[in-house]
Amino acid sequence: MRLPAWLAQHVAALRALLVLTVLLGLAYPLAFVALGRIAGLGEDRSLIGQSFTDAAGNPVAKYFQSRPSAGDYDPAATGASNLGPEDMVDTGARKSLLTLVCARSLAVGELEGVDGSRPYCTAGGVGAVLEVFRRDGLTGPVTRVISVNGPAFVSTYDGVPVEPGTGAIAGGVLTPVRGDAPADPVVPADAVTASGSGLDPHISPAYAALQAPRVARERGLDPARVRELIKEHTTGRALGFLGEPAVNVLDLNRALDGK
Repeated sequence: MRLPAWLAQHVAALRALLVLTVLLGLAYPLAFVALGRIAGLGEDRSLIGQSFTDAAGNPVAKYFQSRPSAGDYDPAATGASNLGPEDMVDTGARKSLLTLVCARSLAVGELEGVDGSRPYCTAGGVGAVLEVFRRDGLTGPVTRVISVNGPAFVSTYDGVPVEPGTGAIAGGVLTPVRGDAPADPVVPADAVTASGSGLDPHISPAYAALQAPRVARERGLDPARVRELIKEHTTGRALGFLGEPAVNVLDLNRALDGK
């Protein structure tokens, strides 16, 4: 007996649901679990980022440093900071993403002996942000300006004196202020931002190259040999066009230790 059209459509949809549930909900995950066990991926520590710091949290100079981690490279605390580009206001002990980036950049610059300044960052490593109030909300002349994170390069904005502040208040528009730092910072972005998982073991070739002179000096190695090791531990784009080249920091440091 032929089913009515409406019932046939529902039966077909139910079949598709069951087939996709089995394939994608059971077979696919189980296949990758089996593949992981066969390949020994669960025991490969090079897939999880590590920190190369001393007991006080200071970088060990003879090692290449990983990118920051929101979870301190703890697999049980994997995750991102969930801070976005509009997170610019420091509130008490909590530092904004902008200030975190500024402070990290200065620290990397000091460690590597390079300029760690960045646009929208003060010399003290704080995000330079104003809260601008206008007569008609978002339009009209400026009526009040507050520097929410401390001094921010300017004493006046659009002719209005900048008031010191300790955080934003409702009603204004947050406006980062650009200083005289280079538009293209010496310290790469991955040196100052955490990965989405907090466990990424890779850094960019640019960040590895920035660290190479220090590592070579601390280990008494020829800088050319260190650059050669970086090249050996650099992977290209997936399928030739996806993602960016990356350097596995753990594998690179293992190679330096002869392990």
